[in-house]
Amino acid sequence: MGSCAGKVGRAERLPMLFLFLLLLFCPALCEQIRYRIPEEMPKGSVVGNLATDLGFSVQELPTRKLRVSSEKPYFTVSAERGELLVSSRLDREEICGKIPACALEFEAVAENPLNFYHVNVEIEDINDHTPTFTQNSFELQISESAQPGTRFILGSAHDADIGSNTLQNYQLSPSDHFSLISKEKSDGSKYPEMVLKTPLDREKQKSYHLTLTALDFGAPPLSSTAQIQVLVTDANDNAPVFSQEVYRVSLSENVYPGTTVLQVTATDQDEGVNAEITFSFSEASQITQFDLNSNTGEITVLNTLDFEEVNEYSIVLEARDGGGMIAQCTVEVEVVDENDNVPEVIFQSLPNLIMEDAELGTHIALLKVRDKDSRHNGEVTCKLEGDVPFKILTSSRNTYKLVTDAVLDREQNPEYNITITATDRGKPPLSSSFSITLHIGDVNDNAPVFSQSSYIVYVAENNSPGASISQVSASDPDLGPNGQVSYSIVASDLEQRELSSYVSISTESGVVFAQRAFDHEQLRAFELTLQARDQGSPALSANVSLRVLVGDRNDNAPRVLYPALGPDGSALFDMVPRAAEPGYLVTKVVAVDADSGHNAWLSYHVLQASEPGLFSLGLRTGEVRTARALGDRDAARQRLLVAVRDGGQPPLSATATLHLVFADSLQEVLPDITDRPVPSDPQAELQFYLVVALALISVLFLLAMILAIALRLRRSSSPAAWSCFQPGHCVKSESVVPPNYSEGTLPYSYNLCVAHTGKTEFNFLKCSEQLSSGQDILCGDSSRALFPLCNSSELTSHQVSFL
Repeated sequence: MGSCAGKVGRAERLPMLFLFLLLLFCPALCEQIRYRIPEEMPKGSVVGNLATDLGFSVQELPTRKLRVSSEKPYFTVSAERGELLVSSRLDREEICGKIPACALEFEAVAENPLNFYHVNVEIEDINDHTPTFTQNSFELQISESAQPGTRFILGSAHDADIGSNTLQNYQLSPSDHFSLISKEKSDGSKYPEMVLKTPLDREKQKSYHLTLTALDFGAPPLSSTAQIQVLVTDANDNAPVFSQEVYRVSLSENVYPGTTVLQVTATDQDEGVNAEITFSFSEASQITQFDLNSNTGEITVLNTLDFEEVNEYSIVLEARDGGGMIAQCTVEVEVVDENDNVPEVIFQSLPNLIMEDAELGTHIALLKVRDKDSRHNGEVTCKLEGDVPFKILTSSRNTYKLVTDAVLDREQNPEYNITITATDRGKPPLSSSFSITLHIGDVNDNAPVFSQSSYIVYVAENNSPGASISQVSASDPDLGPNGQVSYSIVASDLEQRELSSYVSISTESGVVFAQRAFDHEQLRAFELTLQARDQGSPALSANVSLRVLVGDRNDNAPRVLYPALGPDGSALFDMVPRAAEPGYLVTKVVAVDADSGHNAWLSYHVLQASEPGLFSLGLRTGEVRTARALGDRDAARQRLLVAVRDGGQPPLSATATLHLVFADSLQEVLPDITDRPVPSDPQAELQFYLVVALALISVLFLLAMILAIALRLRRSSSPAAWSCFQPGHCVKSESVVPPNYSEGTLPYSYNLCVAHTGKTEFNFLKCSEQLSSGQDILCGDSSRALFPLCNSSELTSHQVSFL
């Protein structure tokens, strides 16, 4: 039935080496697979096993999806066995007309990989048409003067079949006066001519009845008949004569209706009515494209000609004189092709989506071009318009492949409008463009990208738990799940168990929430590592850092460290030499604020003083100095109420009460405190308690000193342990640093020496670092202190270090 590589009926085979190379390098360029079948085969008839002829196995058929690509559904392919089946009626006469070689050409398309194969099915003629006369009867008028041997053209029959199945012969019923011969036209069709064998005599017989039979040579042969009525007329012994037996003319197919084709001429040697000639088409019903002037013999174009439908016309003209004699001639009209058909582009196997990760050279679609014109007018070339990442490759005659020619990126171009222009080689050339839209499918090739390289957020302390403190945003240009971003916290400089109690993040929106109220004094900053992750497979992610700075609020009031109350809640006293000059540093109010910045910027103010003009207070230092010398009328005991304010808005404050005693020595103060009668006012009573307390403190201080010395001698034999017993030095102990004030508001360290006896206590500050000459000294000099701490054997010393 059919084969590839030039096989017809499996009769010829090329050498095995050439076949191997052909199949290896160019399987798609194989010559047409040819089949030959008779027309009018029943629907479902098997033409041949196309899969076997293409070299496909039965196992390959489901994946190769072999099918027929044709404009008209004459054939189909069996999915189970790969057989080529007839799917609609095959009428050779309807498909090809009188063309001797009738063949249907189409492409068989296979996928995985995508390819196509040319198939040629030749349709053989069967004798399914009977020769048919245009008329059932003919009438001939023959003059009795007609000479033997005169020929009369009879009406011809038409048979749509070809070859031996078409009209082959005419037969005339037996007659003594007439015989029949068959003649052939230039197009191969045959027509009958009746020959007069013997003279006619109208007086003996006026008419004759004959039967004309048309036969073909089919199996079985078919035939039809027409009746011929011969009327014998009086003598008109000269028939018209055409100037030519055959007229030939060429016409362009684009001539306009009304254009003159040619003019035929005929003459008749008779006279009168017998010489009056009229022209007509022998078969007028068959002639629709031309018109004939019956008087002049001029033939004109009646309807538009089309080379693609009919490229040649054979017309039989009759010239009839007034006596009824007829002459015939043939007019051969050749239609010349013009480039009047625009090329067409037909796409096949066009995909819905092209994935953006498609490799270079990936087959996208098959396309076929078609031009109804012939020769150069029908030769077509294709090209791709514009700068697109595709190209077209010539596959075979009028067939092309569309393949990828560059890397695709859906994020840059989600679709491409492809325009293919087909141009023929006519003069002038005609072209047409065909546009399609190719949609690019998405793959997960883009990781999320944060809108910032890093984030810093400022959150004031004491914030509301659960409130939003920031939002991060990441974009992903991919589509669908490939572009859906979720957020999470992947790392932090906080401990993992504490992280969830501090912050959380919304997986969908990227909003960061505070899970608790922050405290600037406990945590001033922390850093998170956030991750944005898409839903692709495999998923892509990106990280970004978020630094949270906890801002300070003025939520801590100043705390007074000195003067402090005694263990029993009693107030402490500071001694001032009676001879203190103006500017003498009496003591210093020491305070700290756990806040920072302006909220911890402390200022000191005198709220109340026994003698308003006797002392001055440093606004920023808290140092209490004498403003003038002690007068005779001034009381020996003074009281200052000091307020410490921070710089916050609104400011917070604390108060401290200073009790100052003017005396040159402790011995001078104690009798005064002990022997003085109890005053009736509260101030006198306070002084009484002070004297009693000093006495008790002296005893306790002496015992504490002895105990402290003994303990130091046991721990260390360093000479520094004895340094406090030297004149002008206090006993030095290890500093106690309050942890909450590691960055406090004190400018330098102090040692607080506390001497107490009973309910009365004395506090002294000693600098823990060596001071310069410009700095004030609170203790250590016996001439400026209430009494020399290190020379006393009655007091107990306690040191407290303030930073």
